[in-house]
Amino acid sequence: MTRPAVLIMNRMLAPLSPFLETQYDVFRLWEGPPVEAAHEIRAIVTAGEEPLDKPVIEKLPNLELVACFTAGYDGLDVEWCRERGLKLSHSPNVNHEDVADMAMGLMLAARREIVAGHAMVISGDWSLDQRNVTGSLQGQKVGIVGLGAIGAAVAKRASAFNLDVQWWGPRAKDTEWTRAESLKQLAADTDILVVACRADDSNRGLIDAEIIRAVGPQGIIINVSRGSLVDESALIEALKSGALGGAALDVFETEPTPADRWTDVPNLVLSPHAGGATTNGVQGMLLLTMQNLAAHFAGQPLVTPIAD
Repeated sequence: MTRPAVLIMNRMLAPLSPFLETQYDVFRLWEGPPVEAAHEIRAIVTAGEEPLDKPVIEKLPNLELVACFTAGYDGLDVEWCRERGLKLSHSPNVNHEDVADMAMGLMLAARREIVAGHAMVISGDWSLDQRNVTGSLQGQKVGIVGLGAIGAAVAKRASAFNLDVQWWGPRAKDTEWTRAESLKQLAADTDILVVACRADDSNRGLIDAEIIRAVGPQGIIINVSRGSLVDESALIEALKSGALGGAALDVFETEPTPADRWTDVPNLVLSPHAGGATTNGVQGMLLLTMQNLAAHFAGQPLVTPIAD
């Protein structure tokens, strides 16, 4: 019996190859467009943060399923895919706790200047008169943009740190945390703004120059969602001018982000989009991807379909 053919769209997903190859004929887009196998490919596996290569999709006449390996799927044009009769799956609720852990780690690193302290010790220039006296987390107000799975997990952790938690999102929710009247009010009323909402075309650049100024010269912005949500140029300008106190980013407008973009930018902690990259998280995403592929090819409902 002929095995279904699957195309992996992104080089970053290359480690999935041996798992997929146990059940499918696997093609990899970075090795060249699968022209000879175009009629055989029935599913693609893609990373949700990467824009979907529509010209490639249009050359796969028997494509049936777009399996997004990640929870987020802002790179997918959902309406465009559905117009072509494609089914869509993703891998939700497997690494949101890990991303929330990263948010708290970045919060601590930024407020307590842990990276600068590490550099001081490594340099050997460790003396009491050189050591920074940092701000304290105690008494800080944390504002969370988006109270989905990640945002709620951050809120629980921040509450355990005895921090005052507020949040904002476009839709009200029944929750123990106070919802601000607007994003600008949230930014102005909190010391640490955590960006944790889902990204799409409607909220690109949501954290713009006005919101950044509202956070202020003593405030910190943390982004563990998507780089598209924050106006990076405005963020960098505010950090250099002192209009913003600090920033800690796990995600960027362009990934990998150019290293020279961040040269001489002060009060900054950077991480290479590693928030959800834990052993448990990756295994969970792999399991859901395999389950969705298997369900589709067995003619069964997808395990975790994209709902909207």
